[in-house]
Amino acid sequence: MNDRIWGFCVGLGIGIGVGILFAPKSGRQTRSLIRGQAADGAEYVARTSAEIRDRASDLVKERAETMVRQGEAIKTAVEAGRVAYDKASTSSEEVRKLKVMEEL
Repeated sequence: MNDRIWGFCVGLGIGIGVGILFAPKSGRQTRSLIRGQAADGAEYVARTSAEIRDRASDLVKERAETMVRQGEAIKTAVEAGRVAYDKASTSSEEVRKLKVMEEL
């Protein structure tokens, strides 16, 4: 394992050295280019993270609204079931009373 790490480090060092020797631009130009690209990258990350945050916020709001609507629909369904049960209970009670009266 140490041989692999050592080999990687040697290869990395050689690659950096060759890259510097054969660079098409001066060190000052290269550093300026790197700085500009780093600034562009930071700006991209900030913009993208803001967009993602906004989308996530919108999705959370939409899901919350959906949950409220579904909760209201469930309440309405439960109330309708309660009314239907009460009506059925009352009807069956009335039928039982009528049968008792008929027997008399």
